[in-house]
Amino acid sequence: MKLTIPFYLHKVGAGFPSPATDYIEDDIDLNSYLITNAPATFIIRVQGKSMTNVGIYDGDLLIVDKSLDPKNFSTVIANVNEELVVKTIVKRKGINYLTSGLKNTLDTISLTDNPEIIIWGVVTYVIHKQQ
Repeated sequence: MKLTIPFYLHKVGAGFPSPATDYIEDDIDLNSYLITNAPATFIIRVQGKSMTNVGIYDGDLLIVDKSLDPKNFSTVIANVNEELVVKTIVKRKGINYLTSGLKNTLDTISLTDNPEIIIWGVVTYVIHKQQ
């Protein structure tokens, strides 16, 4: 499904107001902007607060690409004990583990010791509502 919305050429400043309607460039299809590989992409809603330190909040929507190989410090969706979780993958000297954020090494889940854990995909975008 193609859904287009106006895309403004002018960048928005944090200062004084600008007549942005004078700078409409074109319409943009968010699917083509946010999704690179449609057959391998899905959207999932976050439940919980363990990833707030990396900007992922309860209720956020995550765009996930199953075709990407996770790199060090990628945010991923993993199947841990038959439950889908969002975590950061860390790769260090042959030891891979999942954690709740980039610097949080207290709550790790070892991928080496738990080969049944499956990485479902790499989070490419986070969508959350401004409060």
